[in-house]
Amino acid sequence: MNKAAFHGEELYRALRDRRTVAPLIARDPSLTIADAYAISLDALARRRADGERVVGKKIGVTSKAVQDMLGVHQPDFGFLTDRMWVPNVDGVAEIDIAARGLIQPRAEAEIAFILKSQLVGPGVTAADVIAATQSIAPCFEIVDSRIADWQIGIVDTVADNASCGVFVIGDARADAGAHDLPALHVTVTKNGQPLSEGYGAAVQGSPAAAVAWLANTLGAYGVTLDAGDVILSGSLVPLAPAVAGDVFEMVLHGIGGCTARFV
Repeated sequence: MNKAAFHGEELYRALRDRRTVAPLIARDPSLTIADAYAISLDALARRRADGERVVGKKIGVTSKAVQDMLGVHQPDFGFLTDRMWVPNVDGVAEIDIAARGLIQPRAEAEIAFILKSQLVGPGVTAADVIAATQSIAPCFEIVDSRIADWQIGIVDTVADNASCGVFVIGDARADAGAHDLPALHVTVTKNGQPLSEGYGAAVQGSPAAAVAWLANTLGAYGVTLDAGDVILSGSLVPLAPAVAGDVFEMVLHGIGGCTARFV
């Protein structure tokens, strides 16, 4: 069994069994980002064999606050599936931690891009992203790690599907071209108390620039961002641990809000 298959099966089983594994890079320092991506694709293939369907892609670790918190100083990237998408019911998404297979979840407020046309890297610009976007929306990504105690480096997080758990998209939709994306302001509360705030500029200067980076990075692996895809552009705020009973609310000012309740 090659490295991709070995670690891909390991991470897939960790996901299904709700347990963590020791950091990959600590056990095999020779692993590269290309190896990590191959591992991620192997684990994804196993999920698709279970019936999961890819509905989008994500970029993570884009802001300095998150990079400093995790000790990972470059963005990561991964895939979103239909089983990772938690629906809103009356404006609230209820996230059953056990049922969703989450191990050590953390919530982060983001801007989701919903595409109307394909983006193929390299050479994609922020302007291309805005032109290809049907709408943007407030979003919580619930990141999670199958790596023990969040002891991740860039290889570990890319291999582990960019440490993605589930995601929630608020009901509001807006025209990306009608807003100054770097100036978009988000405020977040946890259990009714102010938690954090941030601006679109936190993610590589602009969320559209972050999505362009994702298109160009994935393009090097022959992967496109497709019409209908949901693209998570990275957290605008530090990520925060979540446990059963917690309620997170975000407001993307001038656009709308999103609520995630953990049970």
